[in-house]
Amino acid sequence: MAIHKTDPALLAAGLRAFFRVSVEWKLNEAEQISLLGSPSQSVFARWRSDDVASGFPETLERVSLIIGIYKAIHTLLPDPARANQWMRAPNLAPIFAGGSALNQMLRGDIADLRRVRTYLDTQLH
Repeated sequence: MAIHKTDPALLAAGLRAFFRVSVEWKLNEAEQISLLGSPSQSVFARWRSDDVASGFPETLERVSLIIGIYKAIHTLLPDPARANQWMRAPNLAPIFAGGSALNQMLRGDIADLRRVRTYLDTQLH
């Protein structure tokens, strides 16, 4: 299967949003790198400085999932402080098994981001 590059302008916009969410969630650099699929330090540094020459569809999907997770949390919990704290709070829902949503997402697999997004989507309906 061929790996296709994604539109740099679209990825750049998504990464800008991702870095804003990272501030609200108080993510450290290692957490950010993990959520983005573990790009190299040099690629990550370029992305942080808004230098996005190219990227892969999985990166764009990861960013999209994270933005969707952020929006869903803020819809469910309208108080911004409480919504942002939810990411690190212990959660008894079976998907989290007492851990936090962030712990689930930091496992590194994009499927974990999808699971959290799906969980939140079901809570919205």
